[in-house]
Amino acid sequence: MKLTKYTHSCVRVDNEGHALVIDPGNFAPEGEHAAALEGAEYLLITHAHPDHFDAERVLPLIAQRPELRIWAPGAVAQVITDAVPEAQVTAVEADSVLNIPGFEIKTFGGQHALIHPLIPMLANIGYLINGTVYHPGDSLVVPHGVKAPVVLVPIHAPWGKIQEVIDFVIAVGAERVHPIHNGMINERGTAIIENLVTLFGAKYGSAFEHLDIGQSVEL
Repeated sequence: MKLTKYTHSCVRVDNEGHALVIDPGNFAPEGEHAAALEGAEYLLITHAHPDHFDAERVLPLIAQRPELRIWAPGAVAQVITDAVPEAQVTAVEADSVLNIPGFEIKTFGGQHALIHPLIPMLANIGYLINGTVYHPGDSLVVPHGVKAPVVLVPIHAPWGKIQEVIDFVIAVGAERVHPIHNGMINERGTAIIENLVTLFGAKYGSAFEHLDIGQSVEL
């Protein structure tokens, strides 16, 4: 498989001639969503926040691609269905398994990480792709019953702190760790957080590797 990192939390996974995209959000530059989705058959959305689902720019692309199959939490699925009635969208919950050509996808979690008690919670689904790479969306939920060799780690968020990021890396015990959710932080902040994740991850056997936007790695 090949993983390609896009802006913030968006990634693309290619395997055996099939491709899926996760979380094309509104921090992306113009044209990135179309590039990420080019030739992809599947789209996965973790939750409704616009930095993960850029409805304004993604819905027109969905309308142009009636063959695209989409999985998302119920609220997002409804938004897509209302805007593009012909879209092939399925509401997905945690603890389910999706078997599609090129991929077995297991789902985890259920809700977004707590931002503040006064801010209502919303559904969030983490996706484990082919037992190999785990995208948690906006949560630090550790997948149960499996140990993913590669984990995408939200390194910076309004709901997170570095202690929780490090503890998540230790808990998942992945061989490799790559950053996501880094679209709201500058280079200096990124360096501080990534250096700490590198240091403490190594103590527990997890190798951290930064990915630039557009960079691909083999899984």
